[in-house]
Amino acid sequence: MVDRVGIVGGGVIGLQAARTLAKKEVSVTLFEAGDLGGRASGRAAGLCYDAYADPRDASIAADSLSYFRDHDLLTDCPYLWFAREDDETADAIDAQAARIADHGRDVEHLDGPAVAKRFPRLVAEDIETAAVAHNAGYIDPEAYVDHLTDRVRTAGVDVRTDAEATVTEDGDVRGDGSVREFDAVLVAAGAGTAATLPTRDLALGLYRTQALVAGPVDGDIPMYYDASTERYARPLEGGVLAGDGSEMYDGDASTYDGTTDEQFLTTRLAGLAERLQTDVELDRSWSGLCTATPDRDPLLGHLDSEVYVATGMCGHGLMRSPVLGQAIAEQILGGDPVDGFDPNRFDGTESVALPVGVTE
Repeated sequence: MVDRVGIVGGGVIGLQAARTLAKKEVSVTLFEAGDLGGRASGRAAGLCYDAYADPRDASIAADSLSYFRDHDLLTDCPYLWFAREDDETADAIDAQAARIADHGRDVEHLDGPAVAKRFPRLVAEDIETAAVAHNAGYIDPEAYVDHLTDRVRTAGVDVRTDAEATVTEDGDVRGDGSVREFDAVLVAAGAGTAATLPTRDLALGLYRTQALVAGPVDGDIPMYYDASTERYARPLEGGVLAGDGSEMYDGDASTYDGTTDEQFLTTRLAGLAERLQTDVELDRSWSGLCTATPDRDPLLGHLDSEVYVATGMCGHGLMRSPVLGQAIAEQILGGDPVDGFDPNRFDGTESVALPVGVTE
């Protein structure tokens, strides 16, 4: 019987798992090396949609969208993705959109002229093909973290911030000046997972991604992803949040500084000006570290002894966190794992490349 659980990592998945366990009257202690949501969760773009070709992934995303709506966290907004003329990605988008629609998702195929008519704020002359997901929107990551923080504290979770922790070979948690035993331990530490589990070999890689906020932008725009240049953007406070510029990262996650490159800022602002037909000025920018796996599916489930992990989200952790946080908590209590996410499907020697859809 599981009565006491230690969670290492205070991002949105760790917080969702803590909340779920506490509601089941489990005693939960959560260790976070910095502030709750202070790393990848708080730096996320906040895009949410259920436009996945895999039925499992689409269902996870749709249920997460329902959670965000039920808690007034979601701003509904269509999600458009497109390819430019003479780009081989165009055929892939056509096929992908058809598969997604066949699985019952509200996705519509558009050509360039239809994009221009539907979204007049965007320059669309260079777009060959596109798809738009209507069950989509964006959330404010900080508001979401605050929402979860209130709930875990109300549920009685023992939250310890500025508390670095590692998991021993025996499955105990070393941190906060002591070594503690728990019935089960969940590591949901994002880029810090490898350092938290120093005695385990995980098939996990890190990549660096950058984002900025710029404005002003007059008029409505959709969330969009340019598959030909691998750039994304979404509305934000009369402006736009935009990103690209991802690359694999081999450094120490604990000393990552979160700054952006000048080249990224220059090219991304120029790209926004071209796509939105307006000059925009930089407001702020940041970068963060994401986790990836060899097959782009998370490592979510039982690792060994009484240790569980939730990592390798490939940049989609925040949008799927309501379901995945609950799922790992229920597995700790004896429930079924999520099919295909077993962290032991790899032996830890596999190479991890930048996920498809992200550019070097």
